[in-house]
Amino acid sequence: IEVEITDINDNAPSFSEEEIQLRMSEMTAPGSRFPLVEAHDPDSGRNSLQSYELSGDEHFSLALVLRAIDGGDPARTGTARIRVTVLDANDNAPVFSQAEYTVRVPEDVPVGSTLVTVTATDADEGLNGYVKYSMKKMLDMASDIFHLDSETGEITLLLSLDFEEGDSYELQVQAHDGGALFDTTKVMIVVTDVNDNAPEISVRSSISEISEDASSGTVVALLHVQDRDSGANGQVRCSLDGDVPFRLQSSHGSYYSVVTARELDREQVSEYNVTVRAADGGSPALQSSAVLALRVLDVNDNAPVFAQERYSARLAENNAAGALVLTVRATDADWGQNARVRYRLSEGRVRGAPLSSYVSVQAETGALYALRSFDYEEVRELELWVRAEDGGAPALSSNVSVRLLIVDENDNAPQVLYPPVAAASGAGWSGVELAPRSSEPGALVLTRWLVLAVGAVSCLFVGFLLLLLALRVRRWRREQLLAAESGALRGVPVSHFVGIDGVRAFLQSYSHEVSLTADSRKSQLRFSGGSCCDTLPARPPPDEPAPLLGEE
Repeated sequence: IEVEITDINDNAPSFSEEEIQLRMSEMTAPGSRFPLVEAHDPDSGRNSLQSYELSGDEHFSLALVLRAIDGGDPARTGTARIRVTVLDANDNAPVFSQAEYTVRVPEDVPVGSTLVTVTATDADEGLNGYVKYSMKKMLDMASDIFHLDSETGEITLLLSLDFEEGDSYELQVQAHDGGALFDTTKVMIVVTDVNDNAPEISVRSSISEISEDASSGTVVALLHVQDRDSGANGQVRCSLDGDVPFRLQSSHGSYYSVVTARELDREQVSEYNVTVRAADGGSPALQSSAVLALRVLDVNDNAPVFAQERYSARLAENNAAGALVLTVRATDADWGQNARVRYRLSEGRVRGAPLSSYVSVQAETGALYALRSFDYEEVRELELWVRAEDGGAPALSSNVSVRLLIVDENDNAPQVLYPPVAAASGAGWSGVELAPRSSEPGALVLTRWLVLAVGAVSCLFVGFLLLLLALRVRRWRREQLLAAESGALRGVPVSHFVGIDGVRAFLQSYSHEVSLTADSRKSQLRFSGGSCCDTLPARPPPDEPAPLLGEE
């Protein structure tokens, strides 16, 4: 007996794994085949596994859900989930966010500062999308001045920038992924100028001495001024400090000349420290200075000057020969040999003898010495001139008046004029003096010549008085007559009486001064004219001595 058991669709297809992991490269070509895990259905025949289906994704012919179907009725199914992992391929190179980076930084930016950050992205994943940065080797010093962080792309400053040494830098930066793909960008770092350089003054040529008679415009020094900054920061203005007799004169480009602006005077200022100051146009401005030391050479342009306008001294008579009378002193504002003063006497004569036989002056000190013993009864005063002369070429000199008064001393005994000395000794005097018998004790006996002298002087004095009185009366009468004539002749042209006016002026110009003394040597009579007119002046000029009568 054969028993055939007929299969029924009592088993659904099943997979050994509920989730199937499938890894494929993104570079897989369309139509590529990938084996999957088979499903198992214990049924047989038509009820066994008949087909597979994929569903859930438009990019695959097999969906993400794998379904196994048997042939029963109703059909049974079994499912398994397929996780497809797309493996990245290094098919994308890094790309910088900018084809060129430009950054402007001031030259005084601190060392260590981040100047710019470059950024590159890679569409790949994993190692293929990991970007690292590097800098291409440069021929200049850019690689020594800047540092590129390979991980972050930050460019930092390693050394201080100097606009005057380099105003721009160009860097080539590359971005590499995990594979062999890369991208390159250019980084322009522009350095902007900062007013960090003071003007520099260099003295190309100069003199240390100048004559005080140098003409205006004489060149003292040649300077070169420069500023390493640019623009307004490099524009320089030069000036001189203080009120000095010099000025700056622009030459070629940045060259300046220091020249004299006016005449120099060594006696006022003998040395100059000329400060040349240069300032740029920055804000705030930087400046520098240079000092020129200049000594003014002397020129003999000052004559010696005496300490007094005139000198006078008193010297007692009978002085010792060689006695010091006084000392004159003169100073010269010049310097050196030009200021060396020597003294000497001006030529003159005293009582017919040379002045140099009476006094002498010491050439170096100006001391005035008496060379002989003076006698008041012979010389009562000396008027002399002392000359001071400097040592310049040509020499300059000045004179001063010196008055020396001789002081009288009691060095002469009284002399009896009458009777003569011989009479007192009883030798040869035959004169007789008469005295009245009734003379009282103490009455004057030596008297005849004295009476005659007194009488003569008295008569002379009375005669002068009478003469003066007569002249006064005569003058008064002429004034009366002239007054009457002028009143009677009114209306007549003045030109007809020019002679009368001259006579009146002559008569009105008289004045008289009489001085009589017991010493006949000092008696004088002076006729002087008034200041009322200019006709027939009788008075001598003030600087001329009046004529003396009986002058010794």
